[in-house]
Amino acid sequence: MATDGLLLVDKHPGCTSHDVVQSVRRVLRQRRVGHCGTLDPDATGLLLLTVGHATRLTRFLIHAPKVYEGTIRLGIDTDTYDASGKLLAERPTAGVDEAAVDEAMRRFEGTFEQTLPAYSARKLQGVRLYELARRGEEVPEITKQVTVAEFARLGPLADDLLPFRLSCSSGTYARALAHDIGRALGCGAHLAGLRRTAVGPFRVADALDLDEVARRHEAGATLGAAWLPLERIPLPFPEARVDAQQERRLRHGQTVVVRQLDAAPGDWVRVADGAGLLIAIGSINERVAAGALAVVQPRIVFGEADVIGSPRT
Repeated sequence: MATDGLLLVDKHPGCTSHDVVQSVRRVLRQRRVGHCGTLDPDATGLLLLTVGHATRLTRFLIHAPKVYEGTIRLGIDTDTYDASGKLLAERPTAGVDEAAVDEAMRRFEGTFEQTLPAYSARKLQGVRLYELARRGEEVPEITKQVTVAEFARLGPLADDLLPFRLSCSSGTYARALAHDIGRALGCGAHLAGLRRTAVGPFRVADALDLDEVARRHEAGATLGAAWLPLERIPLPFPEARVDAQQERRLRHGQTVVVRQLDAAPGDWVRVADGAGLLIAIGSINERVAAGALAVVQPRIVFGEADVIGSPRT
């Protein structure tokens, strides 16, 4: 049964990421559930949920790069930059062809400052931007640095609908890109549909929707590839293996010295026992012996009860 680990959920449209978290809390009867990056209510696809003691890993997973597939509607601007918003303007798209679209999309690949939509959850002095927008107040222009590895057409441009694939850093607004593409083409545009297909190494093909999670959980059945127990969650930093004596030191908050670790002072490290089971998350204090050894300080330590299925006694 799902107790401590990572759950891959295929979110349906019409619900918020918080709604999914609340549903999983009820289904799994587990109070500690968090998510690793929100999806807009109209968006679908992969939502990563940390459960139980795995919530302590959320901050390491939330910044993983994301992959999306979606559709942009050319010729129509909305205030929210997506299909749920209020129509602001409608312009002709005559003369906008696939060559022009491809050239415009390439301009938004790389690292740049993205202007956040006025209707976004970003806070300014404790108030979310969308709250200011809904009250009709002026929303200041706020930018953030994002990286877009790929922004490209997935198929032909037909009936002003542009299918696309987007691979980007965490926090990139796909609907802001849709708006910017429309502005670059001179015809306006908004995001008509969006589906998240991957988060870091995780794929939506392995996820389950909420109804299937509930059905399997109530039946006592396995969640399959949609569930990764705590000790199997891949983390985006190197691993250090320790012996039994070093493990005891870590569990008492003491440093250990490890060999053959490709990491610099300040880097995070996944610390595992000889079988590869997760013991702790640590950081490198220093490197010694001309860099051949590294001193690891435990920052998050997991007890035996946290690692479900651990053979330790």
